[in-house]
Amino acid sequence: MTEELELAKGTHAIGEAAIRSGCRYYFGYPITPQNELPEYMSRRLPEVGGVFVQSESELAGINMVIGASMAGGRVMISSSSPGISLMQEGLSFIAGQELPAVVVNMIRGGPGLGNVAPSQSDYFQATRGGGHGDYRQIVLAPYSVQEAVDLTYQAFDLADTYRMVVMILGDGMVAQMMEPVLFPPMRNLDELPPKDWTLTGAKGRPSRIILSLILDVTAMEEHNWKLMRKYQKVEEELCLWEGFQLEDAEMVVVAFGTAARIAKGAVKRAQREGVKVGLFRPITLWPFPKQELWSLYSSGKDDFVVFELNAGQMVEDVKLALGNQPQIHSYARPGGTVPSPQELARVFSRLALSRRG
Repeated sequence: MTEELELAKGTHAIGEAAIRSGCRYYFGYPITPQNELPEYMSRRLPEVGGVFVQSESELAGINMVIGASMAGGRVMISSSSPGISLMQEGLSFIAGQELPAVVVNMIRGGPGLGNVAPSQSDYFQATRGGGHGDYRQIVLAPYSVQEAVDLTYQAFDLADTYRMVVMILGDGMVAQMMEPVLFPPMRNLDELPPKDWTLTGAKGRPSRIILSLILDVTAMEEHNWKLMRKYQKVEEELCLWEGFQLEDAEMVVVAFGTAARIAKGAVKRAQREGVKVGLFRPITLWPFPKQELWSLYSSGKDDFVVFELNAGQMVEDVKLALGNQPQIHSYARPGGTVPSPQELARVFSRLALSRRG
């Protein structure tokens, strides 16, 4: 890591982290609240010999990603909610072709065009793949600018390791806030692991084919089972989460991203009022850290509050992880509304009182 802290906006920090991780191809189309990211890449990529293209649409951009990834490049695209929706066919193609790529979604309030306020309403779309067919994508949810840097830097390695899409799922707050960060070192592209599947011309070797059109149903089924085995491997090997003040907690709040920042402040306030509450923060939204959440329940925690900036989506994964044994409350705020830590602390206090009563 570099020795000096730098003050950086979330979008700029993600762009710089991507470049330092070896990203040399970026395609995208402007949409608030992530416009500063393509703007940053348009200036920075030429400085390191990279390629920036502002595509004519999100549909075109995601297909450019396919081409660059097939040729072996580390490639990224970014957008916000409506733009990500337009990419879903391409993302399904990428999954079928087993190509690595990093996709950044800075969620805005919705549905529809909605607004540019922070939201977490794309959780279902991201964690369920989003497009057609049986496929998954790794989903990482940063809650600070530093974590956005660290996860972006890691995302390209994960994409290459598993040959799949890695999505950085943020929102307008992560995109626009400025915090001091430490940037990791610049990767030496010559030292990146070789890719023996890329399409770089067949001179001197047998030709290769990368496709997702598999008309033979038996072959298609075999390919899907291969993908399922890969996703199972990801679930076994990748699980990121953070716990805060969980040791003596009688109530556990589950939150990610921006909601987790608010929840951490609310936990501190509620504890000062005598409420025994702690925070469980998933960082990988897929794979979801269900075993770790179950371990909390097994250790005696039986009261859970899911706080998210949508109408209630991650709460379903919490229920899948825990079943019907513990109490699971949902406190949801959709449409771009961002409650204060004080407001959320009052929610914890009311739930604690009802538990005692």
